[in-house]
Amino acid sequence: MTGGSLVGRLIWLAAGWSVALLILTGAGLSIVFQRSATSEFNQGLSEDIDTLFSGSGVTQGQLYAPAITDARAVRAYSGKYWELAELRDDGRLHPAGDQRSRSLFDQEIASPPDMAKRLAAAHGKLLFYETTGPLKQKLRVAVRETHIDGYPKPVIFMVAQDHAHIDQDVRGFMLITAAALFLLGVGLIAAVFVQVRVGLDPLFGMGREIAAVREGERSRLSENHPSEIAPLAHELNALLDHNQEVVERQRTHVGNLAHALKTPISVMLAEARSTPGPLADMVERQAAAMQGQVEYHLRRARAAARSAATGERSSVAEVLDELARMLERVFPDGDIEWDADEDLFFLGERQDLQEMAGNLIENACKWRRRRVTARAALSAPGRLRLTVEDDGPGLPTEARVTALKRGQRLDENTPGSGLGLSIVSELATAYGGALTLGDSRLGGLRIDLDLPGVMARGGSAPP
Repeated sequence: MTGGSLVGRLIWLAAGWSVALLILTGAGLSIVFQRSATSEFNQGLSEDIDTLFSGSGVTQGQLYAPAITDARAVRAYSGKYWELAELRDDGRLHPAGDQRSRSLFDQEIASPPDMAKRLAAAHGKLLFYETTGPLKQKLRVAVRETHIDGYPKPVIFMVAQDHAHIDQDVRGFMLITAAALFLLGVGLIAAVFVQVRVGLDPLFGMGREIAAVREGERSRLSENHPSEIAPLAHELNALLDHNQEVVERQRTHVGNLAHALKTPISVMLAEARSTPGPLADMVERQAAAMQGQVEYHLRRARAAARSAATGERSSVAEVLDELARMLERVFPDGDIEWDADEDLFFLGERQDLQEMAGNLIENACKWRRRRVTARAALSAPGRLRLTVEDDGPGLPTEARVTALKRGQRLDENTPGSGLGLSIVSELATAYGGALTLGDSRLGGLRIDLDLPGVMARGGSAPP
């Protein structure tokens, strides 16, 4: 079983077992109550038969029975009946004389067709059966076959009573039990939910710590975890340490490579420039191209290494403020407006953000008439967008793709190497971002730079 919520699984599993057990408990309690109520009801019928038997006798060959003092036994069709009967030769019951309760009036207590077999199997013991009364009531009948001195045939004592109130009591008990068990089930599920949430809170806490590491708020997970997940925290910290070690090693290799290549290329350029001639010119051009390629690929390697590291973040507002102050001195004939929340941070190194934002704002300053604006804000969870606009001549749609290529200059009269936008694009790609060009609301060029970013908790950068 994969996917889904761990909390949901635990709650549904506990809820399923709880509901099943509560249903079984409710059914069991209802059965026990019904049996208890029926047993008590049967006991009352048995006592009535004992009363009939103890007061019955024979006078001058006629069978008589005492009157039961229960008022229902004398009220017609009241639901409480008694009768003395005997078996006919055909095996069916018929009244013994006129010995029956007044409540029966002109009716008899109905008996099943196999009554003779049941009585024979009971051997004089009490037996019970269900039947229908004169008013279609559901009756429970107690029957006992016995002998009375002086009477030639076995006498069958029958007492019947409407058991509707027993069914009503059972239904009432079942409703009360169901309501109580329902409330108990809701309480159990709520308790399970709280228990699961509290029990799994260390896992949620670890998730928050990992998110804080990813967003640069901390560099490692804390060691204060329960014993069950402490090994996981330890392994994650070890993975973070290993990742940081790999990044540092890559930076060291990149630095060593830079030093190893730059010096020979510089020597070749110096020698070529000191010895004029066709060969020297060719060597100088190729060495300059090599130098540009080395710078380009080393810059990409450094950016890729830095983007792989965790825990790095830089204040966007601070970087934009520094760049605006510096470039206003370089380009004094205009305004540079910037806007960024103080809590907004770029998930990467400050140097890379300075290089990307600096290139974009400097490029806008070169082409502006008066105004340059730079605005940064979150564009989606975990992403920020830096937008730089100017009021210059803009850039035709067909020229925008060319502008992002390395070394491409759209105007040879404007100072620069043609590497600015391509450098920004490469760095943004290394961070999983992108650079797009469009039309500015100010009338010139609009550049959107998408980068990883976060709105920091507490509004300040980490130490």
